[in-house]
Amino acid sequence: MLSNQSKYAIRGVIYLALNGSEDNKLGSKEVGENIHVPIPFLAKIFQHLSKEKIISSSKGPTGGFFLSKKQLRGNLMSVISCLDGEENFNSCYLGLPKCSDANPCAIHHLASPFNIKVKDELKKRSISDFALEAKKGKSHIF
Repeated sequence: MLSNQSKYAIRGVIYLALNGSEDNKLGSKEVGENIHVPIPFLAKIFQHLSKEKIISSSKGPTGGFFLSKKQLRGNLMSVISCLDGEENFNSCYLGLPKCSDANPCAIHHLASPFNIKVKDELKKRSISDFALEAKKGKSHIF
């Protein structure tokens, strides 16, 4: 359903939301070490998300990555769409190339409503919402 790239990005973005700010920019090394993901891979992901304005970055000795107030109001579906597109998210759980409502696999009617609900929640809820849940201990990212 989600690629490792999207999984790492979601964890990294939520970590930035919890620990970073315009006054406290974080490097991909620090984030990667704290969320236990490969640092070079996370660095490339963050560069791409920054280029697409989903997260912010600045260069120099006090540089790093952070989320602006506007970006905190963004959603995690935009992260997934930016990296993988929505095709992977909608792919068949059994790996069949042609799975749809008109041509369903054995579990399509079970999986399809679940996918729709997850996608809707990822679009509806902000990055800040997910970070707040983690901060309150209702979820975790590592």
